[in-house]
Amino acid sequence: QVQLVESGGGLVQAGGSLRLSCAASGSIFSVNTMGWYRQAPGKQRELVATITSSGSTNYAGSVKDRFTVSRDNAKNTVYLQMNNLRPEDTAVYYCNANVIPKTPVPVTTNYWGQGTQVTVSS
Repeated sequence: QVQLVESGGGLVQAGGSLRLSCAASGSIFSVNTMGWYRQAPGKQRELVATITSSGSTNYAGSVKDRFTVSRDNAKNTVYLQMNNLRPEDTAVYYCNANVIPKTPVPVTTNYWGQGTQVTVSS
């Protein structure tokens, strides 16, 4: 079984910074693309940023130049550094990963974390 455990959410004032972390654990052969999504109240879940195992990144336009996604492959961990936060960044942030588990027939499986709340006050 594979789990994604997030940490680092909280309450911050506009203009402040937060760093989210997400560690994949369990019976893992390899982890491919990892990333972050967010869901604000009454809205659909949306992509924030992704990063491949080789380090290629992709960002939503609304966070580009403010957020930075990175990862530590040895720790199967992805990070999201969020700077210059705005009230509209308020949402539950979810970690996502494409994992190949250690199973007799390895199949890439998509996993989600439980979510961490980020609240930005004006």
